Amino acid sequence: MEELTRGRRLLVLAICCSSLFIVGLDSTIVNLALPAIRSEFGATVAKLQWTIDAYTLVLASLLMVSGSTADRVGRRRTFQVGLVLFGIGSLLCGVASTVDLLIAFRVLQAVGGSMLNPVAMSIITNTFTDPRERAQAIGVWGGVVGLSMAVGPVVGGSLVDAAGWRFIFWINVPVAVAAVLMTAFFVPESRAAVPRRMDPVGQVLVVLLLGGLTYGIIEGRSAGWGSPLIIGCFVVCVLALVTLVHYERRREQPLLEPRFFRSAPFSGATLIAVCGFSALSAFLFLNSLYLQSVRGFTALHAGLLTLPMAAMTVVFAPVSGWLVGHRGPRIPLVVAGSMLTVSGLLLSFLTATTATVYLLIAYLVFGLGFGVLNAPITNAAVSGMPRAQAGVAAAIASTSRQVGASLGVAVAGTVLTARLVGSFETGFVSAAKLCWYIIAGCGALVLVLGLITTSRWARRTAEDLVRAG
Repeated sequence: MEELTRGRRLLVLAICCSSLFIVGLDSTIVNLALPAIRSEFGATVAKLQWTIDAYTLVLASLLMVSGSTADRVGRRRTFQVGLVLFGIGSLLCGVASTVDLLIAFRVLQAVGGSMLNPVAMSIITNTFTDPRERAQAIGVWGGVVGLSMAVGPVVGGSLVDAAGWRFIFWINVPVAVAAVLMTAFFVPESRAAVPRRMDPVGQVLVVLLLGGLTYGIIEGRSAGWGSPLIIGCFVVCVLALVTLVHYERRREQPLLEPRFFRSAPFSGATLIAVCGFSALSAFLFLNSLYLQSVRGFTALHAGLLTLPMAAMTVVFAPVSGWLVGHRGPRIPLVVAGSMLTVSGLLLSFLTATTATVYLLIAYLVFGLGFGVLNAPITNAAVSGMPRAQAGVAAAIASTSRQVGASLGVAVAGTVLTARLVGSFETGFVSAAKLCWYIIAGCGALVLVLGLITTSRWARRTAEDLVRAG
């Protein structure tokens, strides 16, 4: 890859971040439209869950193969194809006539989105070769991802109230078109020096693992936890996991690189991403329904109430990137875990008449925790890894985020539905209490894992992996 000037490197970073912004935005912007979609299509809670999880689940399933494909056929080319598919999927989502068609078009969106996150991270990693500069660029990237997910409710609420829920999808189209053109002009093509072989067996096993787990959780209550279908889903999930581990360990160039997990910081970052993004997706899913269905706020008002969370993400994501680059990941991870735990506990006390000031405090605390979370996750994913496999390493980190996002909605929606007594509007508060505790538990796991994976022992495991090559 050609050596670029600092100005050109920053332009490449901006192009990647703008594309990632709409992908991250789409992961959360739909939450504020859920009540409107529920009203127009008469959708059940399970259908609302699938509206979110059809997107995040496909992203999680395809991110790793997209990363390795980009390393083989070209990162810029793969990035542009992803933008085109994402734009077409967004256009179709806006014209969907049923909730089932909306879910199907969300899948197409996600196929395109899967070619953006890991590939953009790989482009950034190969553009910024200085370790400190790379850490700062990763901090900016992580901040953009976090910011897009945090401001999604604000943008979504504004569009739903002003123009209708369909515009939350159409807004992506012009951005995707502009990003395709900018990429063609300013982003140089790059490939791995030694391309990795395709791993179709591993890819199928990943889809079976994530699909079986998510489908079983979401549909378990309606189909019956003891029904053959749901038991079969979980059996397939377990068999796929066991087979995947055994198969990938024996493969010379696996889809899921097992040796990466010898590094405790890398393994810990993967688990931290699952926990942190489970907390985020569950929070956004529950909070949207609470503010609109229980409190009676408009979509715009509900979005504006979550603005403090977005503001904290804007402020603290770059700070987290600076801390990771200069002091290491421990401080951001400890702060993230502590704040997510506290916010989950605060939200567990919500009632149908909770004061707005109390809500804002809880949102501020959550925003601080989530704002500092992304940079240490991403830095651990690529630090010490071969640059030629940057797409694969970044894809694993991105996959763990999307797995967390899928599980958060799946678990929260299932627990909410199982505990709901009476009407949705009157029974939501008591039914959601356990969900808030689960979010607090995710924060506690982030804290514990953050302490373990930044210890001297953990650093030694990462150094051993680097020495082993």
